[in-house]
Amino acid sequence: MTSAPSAPSALDVLLSRASTDHLVAPAPDKAQIARILSAGIRAPDHGKIRPWRYVVIKGKHRAAFAELVVRAMIAADPEVPEKKIQKRRERFSEMPMIIALVMALRPEGKIPLDEQKLSVGAGAMNVLNALHAEGFGGFWVSSDFAGEEVFRAGLGLEGAQTLAGFLFVGTPEKPVTGSKRPDIEDYMAIWKGEPVAFGADR
Repeated sequence: MTSAPSAPSALDVLLSRASTDHLVAPAPDKAQIARILSAGIRAPDHGKIRPWRYVVIKGKHRAAFAELVVRAMIAADPEVPEKKIQKRRERFSEMPMIIALVMALRPEGKIPLDEQKLSVGAGAMNVLNALHAEGFGGFWVSSDFAGEEVFRAGLGLEGAQTLAGFLFVGTPEKPVTGSKRPDIEDYMAIWKGEPVAFGADR
């Protein structure tokens, strides 16, 4: 009698994650995305700032959101090429789900802004890992238009709130292997009382 294969460990899951924007339906349902985003708010949070906010765009609302993106692009650059506009319109309207990563920063507080932003980034990484653990895929993209007032108003950003980018979310169209990662030995060092050096920097 052969034994059933053992389930991958949590570390195995983390080590197998890779980004992909080749995503198709289904996206997480309401209960799944709430659970996945709950991983985001487990990120380190010095001072209990809780700077993470997640705006989920899905279903019929994707097309309207894509048009908001286009209006913001034109506001940022009135001469933006039509080809770039069309590409963005298609990506934002066709991705199964989009999550806008909002940073609710407190510049007036005691916690350095860099630490607050790092917490948002850690939360986003938790979300990407949770998506992968649940059988979904994700891809983190930045923007060159999120500071435009038309976009801020359309999304509901206020005060010091700003955007850390978007996560495209769905089911990977094919198994994701990702590119070969570098050897960790080049990116770690054991300190023994003297300055360290990294193989990656040689």
